[in-house]
Amino acid sequence: MIRQAARNARKPAPAPSKGAAPRRVRLPWRQRFAAWRDQHSHAFFSSLGRLAAKPWATMLTLLVLGFALALPLLFFLVFNNARELSGGLREAREITAFLKPEQDAKTATTLADELRQRTDVASVLIRTPEQGLAEFRQLSGFGEALDSLQTNPLPSVLMVTPRAIADTDNPALVAALKADTRVDFVQYDAAWRHKLTDILHFGERIVVVIAALLALATLLVIGNTVRMDIQSRSEEISVMQMIGASNGFVRRPFLYSGLCYGLLGSLFALLIVAAVELALAEPIGRLQGSYAHRFSLRGVDAAVALVLIIASALLGWLGAFFATARHLAAGQPQE
Repeated sequence: MIRQAARNARKPAPAPSKGAAPRRVRLPWRQRFAAWRDQHSHAFFSSLGRLAAKPWATMLTLLVLGFALALPLLFFLVFNNARELSGGLREAREITAFLKPEQDAKTATTLADELRQRTDVASVLIRTPEQGLAEFRQLSGFGEALDSLQTNPLPSVLMVTPRAIADTDNPALVAALKADTRVDFVQYDAAWRHKLTDILHFGERIVVVIAALLALATLLVIGNTVRMDIQSRSEEISVMQMIGASNGFVRRPFLYSGLCYGLLGSLFALLIVAAVELALAEPIGRLQGSYAHRFSLRGVDAAVALVLIIASALLGWLGAFFATARHLAAGQPQE
């Protein structure tokens, strides 16, 4: 039996018929995955090697990309801090009623009780002249000058909070306070808050437009860089295509090059923004100290940095894809 099996093994396999198509052998998924991994790892590391082989050109390209990505990020940080600083002003609903100087504390208490009876009033806070003078002394820094005053010139103030923000610039509550003979002046900055909201919307649109323009510039810079790399390797790519290399195989190293340009450009942008924040840290600290640290400015957090890195990598990949698509469509890179 063993001799018969050996004879059968030595017999040549029957030749396929002329009309039959060659049979494709499907490899196990582990081998297919290993081949896919090896191809992509070779393309990735070869792309890094080519970038490292020309350090000065790569560094200049990354600096251009870093500044192009840092500018919209800086505009976004400025707009985001301005929006947060003005958030309290835009959401404030208080109506400030300054009583006449001759009105005493009892009159202020009586008027506050009358206002609390209204259905459109949520709360009323009384600020006495003594409290106003103490707050002014703390914020203005004119303590010695205020000590020379014989009397307190500040009136009693009522801080009235309505139940809802009125759509009109002169709601009924404001009209009632203005008509009261005990009230000297009513402050209600609804119109100013509307203007501030419009300014912030305009600033948001400017940030979006600038970010879009600089994103397009980043796309063009990476695409042009990859196009020049394709032209310098035109003969190599032609040989690969003649021996049967697919477009995906030819395109893969350039896609990784664009991806690396995008990732490294975003890291350069974060370094530039960090340098700007470090340069402005001292004057911003003095400004916060002058306002008793009642506000704080936000820098680049992890979420913003992650969005920048992902967006920059995607722009680099798209720029490389568009640059290679034009040349591969003709069958070989054009001179």
